[in-house]
Amino acid sequence: MSEDSDDTTELIDRVIRHDEHALAELFSRHRNRLWKIVNFRLDHRLRGRVDADDILQESYLNTVKRLKFFLHDASRSIFVWFRLIVSQTLIDVHRRHLGAQMRDASRDFSVDTGWTSESTSFSLSFHLLGHLTSPSVAALRAELSDQLKTAINSMNKTDREVLALRHFEELTNTETSHVLSMSEQAASLRYVRALAKLKKIMSAIPGFLDG
Repeated sequence: MSEDSDDTTELIDRVIRHDEHALAELFSRHRNRLWKIVNFRLDHRLRGRVDADDILQESYLNTVKRLKFFLHDASRSIFVWFRLIVSQTLIDVHRRHLGAQMRDASRDFSVDTGWTSESTSFSLSFHLLGHLTSPSVAALRAELSDQLKTAINSMNKTDREVLALRHFEELTNTETSHVLSMSEQAASLRYVRALAKLKKIMSAIPGFLDG
């Protein structure tokens, strides 16, 4: 479970002994990366209503509650463990704020596999259209959104998830392999294939790359 530096190894040893101060330090070191996950996965209806920092604070409190399981749950990667808890917390936030607007919050996330393919497809299309922000392209954005979601849904669901993890959540290849329970070689090949497919999809949609 060592993550490179002697300092980190010492913190891990302290967390194993249930030292909350060491846990806080480890979480803080990964905070910027975890923020990117929240930004990518947060439902567009909650943007401006829910603060990412508040979600991370709630996530940290949830890690404290699971401190006694640290040695088992974080055995492969501390960051992947933090990511899992942040994702679970984010689903709870969605459920609280959207309520009946969500078909079923539990279907958006699985403890075993992560976010569902439908949820990942929506996040991908939302962020890929991020360059279309001016009022003059609002109609174009709506049209392209439908086309892009349809095209992304035609991709293999594992390719979509690898693309989300590597390109938007910015996980390493090793971390991606842990999340998806596959070899590092398989994760790397999936990423290269997914990027090629995405490029082909974007090039095939008229107007998508304009501007």
